[in-house]
Amino acid sequence: MEISLKTWMMIAFVIFMVLGIWKIYTFLPTKQLADDDRNEESEYELTALMLHVIKKHEGKLTPKELFFAIQEDEGFKSELFWRFNHNRLNQLLQKHYMKNKTTNSIETIYKELNS
Repeated sequence: MEISLKTWMMIAFVIFMVLGIWKIYTFLPTKQLADDDRNEESEYELTALMLHVIKKHEGKLTPKELFFAIQEDEGFKSELFWRFNHNRLNQLLQKHYMKNKTTNSIETIYKELNS
């Protein structure tokens, strides 16, 4: 029984495709890293911390002051939120503004928290 060249090429293609998929799969992350702050739980925790700091300072903060106040708060986990910066804070504020259409500043967030 003689196997044609097309069959050998198809077998080689399938073998190398399976090897390629396996190679890619082994490098994909399969579990969450301990310092991953880009998941829902970490974002929820950081948002709760942001709202706590806003309430603690009675909403009288600029975004820059809020950034430093969050970093100085005792609930801030520096080993988990090691990538926290001004841009990340602005993203959290924008998400909060989009979820709560009545808020558009830190002061209105404070008023909403107290109502």
